[in-house]
Amino acid sequence: MRNNFKRGMASMLVLLGLVGAVTQGALGRTDKKDQGKPGTTRVWVPGEDRIQREVLHQLRMLPYYTVFDNLSYKVQGNQVELMGQVVRPTLKSDAEAAVKHIEGVERVVNNIEVLPLSGFDDRTRLAEYRAIYWHQGLDRYALQAIPSIHIIVKNGNVTLVGAVANTMDKNLAGIQANGVPGVFSVTNNLQVEK
Repeated sequence: MRNNFKRGMASMLVLLGLVGAVTQGALGRTDKKDQGKPGTTRVWVPGEDRIQREVLHQLRMLPYYTVFDNLSYKVQGNQVELMGQVVRPTLKSDAEAAVKHIEGVERVVNNIEVLPLSGFDDRTRLAEYRAIYWHQGLDRYALQAIPSIHIIVKNGNVTLVGAVANTMDKNLAGIQANGVPGVFSVTNNLQVEK
């Protein structure tokens, strides 16, 4: 009986060694689309697409993520870099905590900027929200679970980020944002969905 146990353990160790060798081989592969390009050192990591989808899901599910925040990310292998701007400092730490617990993520670099506290900026945010989301033609974006036009206000300067259905909506949002009194500048970084 003892010999059967030893043979079983030896077989399991050999099997684990083979699994380890296969895993190491998979981690060293490069993306086929990048092969042959000079200066390309991108390594294909199993599950990177899954990590991207899970990071997006976790960021969208944050309870205090609003139209006045902008969260973006970059996945490189097992590392996730968080970027953007938030009004509440707790949202920055909540985003990092949510992403840290995703299976396969080994490191999180949190480069999210916390916007300065300002009563003037708060009033500007509200005025911009009304100007954009209460305007006929843009009001349909307010009906989404997470509205796609994000309004970032920093020291009286407004940046619009997110996505809209067409160029007319992008231009209309920019015009509405520029029409708010007291705003120093408006940068329209809205993307048109393809």
